This record gives sequence, structure tokens and C-alpha cells, in this order.
Amino acid sequence: MGIQVKELTKIYGTQRAVDKISFEIEKGEIVGFLGPNGAGKTTTMKIITCFLPPSEGTVEVNGLNIHQHSLEIRRRIGYLPEHNPLYLDLYVHEFLRYVGRLNKVPRKDLPQRVKTVIEMTGLGREQHKKIGMLSKGYRQRVGLAQALIHDPEILILDEPTTGLDPNQIIEIRNLIKEIGKEKTIVFSTHILPEVEKIADRVLIINLGQIVADEQIEELREITGSLVLRVSFEKEGFDFSGLLQAEQGVGVKELGAKDFLVSMPQGVDLRPQILKQSLDREIPISFMQRGEWNLEEIFRKLTSK
Repeated sequence: MGIQVKELTKIYGTQRAVDKISFEIEKGEIVGFLGPNGAGKTTTMKIITCFLPPSEGTVEVNGLNIHQHSLEIRRRIGYLPEHNPLYLDLYVHEFLRYVGRLNKVPRKDLPQRVKTVIEMTGLGREQHKKIGMLSKGYRQRVGLAQALIHDPEILILDEPTTGLDPNQIIEIRNLIKEIGKEKTIVFSTHILPEVEKIADRVLIINLGQIVADEQIEELREITGSLVLRVSFEKEGFDFSGLLQAEQGVGVKELGAKDFLVSMPQGVDLRPQILKQSLDREIPISFMQRGEWNLEEIFRKLTSK
């Protein structure tokens, strides 16, 4: 069943941190949840994990409603918060046993479960150290281990690679991909290339609203194409004829006189656009050709 978010809103005073968003995440999907700081990512994640109540709307997790079944939902979710809360005076293996007992892992299964998550997260050499002695990267691994300790059906990971060095980031990426073969995973990050390597799908949120919901393959198609930025001196230019004439061309309206035109490799619409602008007496004030990349897509969608 996965996760169903319906008309979700969270209001802090006069600020709408999340504004009537709706989306669904299927069981077994790995979804990258993106957005600039303050966009509403963490608030949404906290509502899904039942740490915050919504102002309006609801969430269902595997058919359970957050308003009626919050404790049962928490048992089914592993959560790594953005600011990873840890007991710094506990040893790593000691902390994981403690978290396992809080999550009601059966006593007979707990030693093996602790051993398993330590191996999964690469904490073997650090397990007999106090958490306060660990680097930020290893503390992040401990946070990921505690999210996995009760073998949840769903993982919600808020910035899981924060503080990791390049080698550790690759290891955690591979771990998330491996875990995603059996679990539903939602993870937030600011790094679009990281999402491309891990996720099946991308959700982008800005100013509390979902501005993109795309499969990774669709994003790859976009990033493999050329982009043309065109501005006109007045309104009224019609791209419909060009869209019908050329396969794989897309137009995004940035304003009444400003457009982004995506084109497949080998297609160049500049001569046709110039001809039509002259025929219709709609002068071009700016036209520039470039290439899409994932950072550019993110910037265009979240720059408002």
C-alpha cells in the first residue's frame, strides 16, 4: 500500500510550511524528496512519521491513518531525523540494544539484530566506542542503524548522507539501494545527482507545494536534451505549430513572454522560431541555447 498523502497542510502561526500537498508512494519505491531549506521537506517527514500533527489533511501508511493509528505507524517506520539525536555517553552496541528494546524487538532476536545492523552500516570497528567519540559521519551511521534496528517496512531518512566523506557517501548510497529492494524508502537531500544514483522517483517541494513529481527515467530524458531560453518583447508567440512539427519538443512557460524549450539532440528550433517571430512581428529580445542538467532543473523549479 505504501504512503498516501492527501491535501496535507501544516501552519505555524501565519506561515504555511506545507500547503495542501498530495502524493502517493508505492510499496517498494525509493523516492528522493528534494527542496531548498525551508521548503517543507522536514515538516512533511515529521507528519508522516507521526512526530507532528497536520493542521489539515491526512496521511495513510500501509492503510493506517495517522490520526487513529499513530503508534502502529511508528512501529512500521524507521526514521532518521535531520538532526540525529543520540546518547553520546552510550557505546554503539549498547545504544542499539537500548533502541531495539524500545522498539520491542524480541529479546531472543535482539543480539543477532544488533549484529546485523552493525554490519549493514559499517560500524563493526566502532561498535565498542562511545558515540561521543565518533566522527560526525560515523554518528550518522549509528542514526541509520537505529532506524533499521526493528526491521521496519518503511524508512524515512532526512539528509542521510550529511557529514559523510565521499567514500562513506558511496557506501551509504549502496546500502540504501540494497535496502530498497525490500523496503519503501523516502529520503531527503539537496543533491540531485545523489538522487539520480539512488531513487526511482523524485518529488520536489518549494514554498510548501509540490512543484515536480517525476520518475528518474523521465528526468534522464530531460537532462539528455538541449534547452533553449527565449524571451520576446511582447506577448502572443504561439509554440503549438512547432510542437506538432517536431517530436520530443517541450515548452515550459516562465512568463507571458519568457519560455524554456527542450529539444532532443540533433534538433535546433532557432531558425523556425526566428522566422515565426518575424512573420508575426513579435521581436525576440533574448535567445540562448544550452544543455539541461539536474541542478538546472532544480534551480528553475525552486527559484521563485
